[in-house]
Amino acid sequence: MKLVRFLMKLANESVTVELKNGTVLTGTVMGVDISMNTHLKNVKIVNKNSGSGSEPNYILLDHLTVRGNNIRYFILSDSLPLDTLLIDDTPKQKPSRVRAPLTRGRGRGRGGAIRGRGRFAGGRR
Repeated sequence: MKLVRFLMKLANESVTVELKNGTVLTGTVMGVDISMNTHLKNVKIVNKNSGSGSEPNYILLDHLTVRGNNIRYFILSDSLPLDTLLIDDTPKQKPSRVRAPLTRGRGRGRGGAIRGRGRFAGGRR
């Protein structure tokens, strides 16, 4: 199973996401698309440059969308049932047979009904 397919099953689960720039996001997954873009709700953002000052070093947001290529890690809860999430329940598609084309190829055979340069198929005139 591809990682993205697994992440798509994490809807309504609480996760922590670390971005490539070091920012840490904690929230509930609303959805993940095929490009790994992640939609979170009730998000707490902790900046990588958060110092030990007296002011709070985080931001709270209702909704946030993170572009997939900016994500470094997904940190999952220990209580997450991985064995049920990792089961690949998508039906396997049978490979479709390649059908031979109905027309002949453009090779250089002898004669035939279709000829080039506007000549008819019966020979020289």
